[in-house]
Amino acid sequence: MTLSIEDIAKVARLARLRLSPEELSQLGDQLGKTLKYIDILNEVETENVEPMAHAFDVENVFRADVVQPSLDRSVALSNAPKTDGKYFLVPQIIESGE
Repeated sequence: MTLSIEDIAKVARLARLRLSPEELSQLGDQLGKTLKYIDILNEVETENVEPMAHAFDVENVFRADVVQPSLDRSVALSNAPKTDGKYFLVPQIIESGE
């Protein structure tokens, strides 16, 4: 498949890329090679191949959700630069919606 400079410029514009004429030419060569490879992949027989999300079977690897003892509040707050004894105090970074 041969791509025109206009086609390549359109793809670059859609990708919000500003490219010089030299870069458009280089991208055209690279895109052409990619499309040729895709044509080769399209020749592979996939009629009886079931679609899949992963190449390997993937299983849930999460650990069991079990309640465990947590860090004591005073220990957690001991290195905080500012605290009210119950919570970390941090500078406000989001303006109020008033």
